[in-house]
Amino acid sequence: MRETIRIEEAGDPRIAAFRDIRERDLTGRQDRFIAEGTVVLRVLAEAHAHVRFAVEAVLLLSNRVNGVRDILARLPDGVPVYVAEQAVMNGIVGFDMHRGVLALGRRVEKAGAEAVIAGLPQAALAVVCCGISNHDNIGAIFRNAAALGADAVLLDETCCDPLYRKALRVSVGAVLAVPYSRGGRAEDILATLAATGFGIMALSPSGMIDIRAAKPGARTALVLGTEGEGLPAEILARFDSVRVPQAPGLDSLNVGTATGIALYQIASAMGRI
Repeated sequence: MRETIRIEEAGDPRIAAFRDIRERDLTGRQDRFIAEGTVVLRVLAEAHAHVRFAVEAVLLLSNRVNGVRDILARLPDGVPVYVAEQAVMNGIVGFDMHRGVLALGRRVEKAGAEAVIAGLPQAALAVVCCGISNHDNIGAIFRNAAALGADAVLLDETCCDPLYRKALRVSVGAVLAVPYSRGGRAEDILATLAATGFGIMALSPSGMIDIRAAKPGARTALVLGTEGEGLPAEILARFDSVRVPQAPGLDSLNVGTATGIALYQIASAMGRI
C-alpha cells in the first residue's frame, strides 16, 4: 500500500507548490502545472509513464485516498503523496477545494512546431490554433482533438498556455495526451504544414465551403481563430475556408463547439472515427 504523508498545517513548507494556486496560475509556473481531479491525475500518470510529463507531488483530501490508490500505484516510489483534512486543504489552496485531488506536474518534452510536425504519421490530422486566449476554449479544443482522433494541436505564440489549471481541467487531461507545441507565428506553422503535404482548412463563419462538403486529404490541418476577430484575412485568403452552417440571427458558434463539429466531419471523411 502506498505510504502517505499527513499535512497538519497549511503553512507546511513541503506543500508550498500547492499554496494559493489561483494566484500562481496567473503568474506562471515555468513548465510546472497543477492537475486537478481524478481523471486528470489518471491521464498524468499515463503521460508520466511515457516520459512526456513528470509527476512531482500529489496532494489529496484524506477521504479521497482510497479512491485513487490504483493511480498512485503507477507513480514512481519517489513521488510524495501528501494528505490533508478539508480545512487544511482549503487553507493551502486558498479556496474551498471539494475535488480534493491535486498533483504537481512538470512538462518534460517541449518540442517546437517543426519537431511535432516532423513526428506526425504519413496520414495525419492536425489542429492549428491562432490567437485562442480563452482557457475554457483551449481545453475544449484539446478534448475535441483527443476524442476525434487528431494527431497534434499546434498553438501559435498568441495562444494561452494549455497547462493552465482551468484549461487542463476542461480538457479532462487531453492536454497531457495529445502531442502539442506552443510558439511561433501561425503563418509560419501553416507554411511548414503545407510544405510537408498538409491540406489546410481554415474554419470561419464566412467560409466558402460547407464543412459537410469538404474533402480532406490524407494529411489535413484544421485552422481555428479567436472568437470575435476570427482568423487573419491573409490566412483566409491563402487557404481553403470552411464553415459550419447555422441558423440565421447569430454571429457564430463558440469556437470549442465549432471545432467539435468540424473535426467530426473531417475525421469521418478521413475514416478516422
